[in-house]
Amino acid sequence: MTCARKEQICLDETPYYHCICRCVRRAFLCGEDKVTGQNFDHRKQWLVDKIHLLSSIFAIDICAYAIMSNHYHLVLKVDKDKAEHFSDIEVVMRWKKLFNGHILVDRWLSTPGITQAEKDKALEIIQIWRARLYDLGWYMRCLNEHIAVQANKEDNCKGRFWEGRFKSQALLDETALLACMAYVDLNPIRAAISETPETSDFTSVQNRIITLANAKNSQQAQPSKLLPFIGYQSHCKKQKGLPFMLIDYFELVEWTGRCIREDKRGAVPAHIKPLFERFHVNEQDWLKTIKEFNRHFIHAAGSYENMTKWAISTHRKWCATHQALKLYQ
Repeated sequence: MTCARKEQICLDETPYYHCICRCVRRAFLCGEDKVTGQNFDHRKQWLVDKIHLLSSIFAIDICAYAIMSNHYHLVLKVDKDKAEHFSDIEVVMRWKKLFNGHILVDRWLSTPGITQAEKDKALEIIQIWRARLYDLGWYMRCLNEHIAVQANKEDNCKGRFWEGRFKSQALLDETALLACMAYVDLNPIRAAISETPETSDFTSVQNRIITLANAKNSQQAQPSKLLPFIGYQSHCKKQKGLPFMLIDYFELVEWTGRCIREDKRGAVPAHIKPLFERFHVNEQDWLKTIKEFNRHFIHAAGSYENMTKWAISTHRKWCATHQALKLYQ
């Protein structure tokens, strides 16, 4: 039975979520139409541009993304604390970059002599907008509606572009976050579209690699529109970056991608082992989990303890599978 989105998102447990959305009938509406031969790869850039724009407006950061021919993946971090520290005027300015606003809010901004009742109502509307600026559903709605309108206009047609509402997975700890980001960034390699991370077009890992290669100093080493890697720190939901070292993540993705591409396990390199030990990853099942992350973890990903807590918070009886828990030592 389909659950309400608010019952799947629990920011008290985690700010990290993996979102997936597919084109209608799983057709290649973002890639190459095998019947007509027409290519729609330019629509992938539409998605990349739009998620970057939305993350500059919403209090939601991009950890990883992969835009495929008939679906896309996003790993997002919801920053509720950031939204709560927006001034009322900043909330209005951000909201009006996407929507028309409201006549009472416009009067509150421009008319000094409005009544107290009008002011109170305007501030009530602004608080609703503030909550929406860290709402995953509103973020995805703005993304999907925009792309659907553009695509239908280009095709001169009407109707659905997306198969349905997006699917989301809560990422409950750093191990789940690391595994999910690697899974997302390696999607083109798993699909045999690309051979290496640096040649995987429309992925965050390619964006990060190119940015690092072109950087003139350490301040320019990471993309400004993606959540940066800040290194190993104690886990904190309010930290302003990803809790991994950038070079360690690159090496992990490179080794994992090579094993997937060559379809063999291979020994875990010495420089990868400390990363697995730090995050309690079961190296024997890492590759199997990465290949089928989305099948092993359904609504949430994390250790048994974290998934148990999340299930209670979201009023579920269970959310873990036996294979999913093999990711952890």
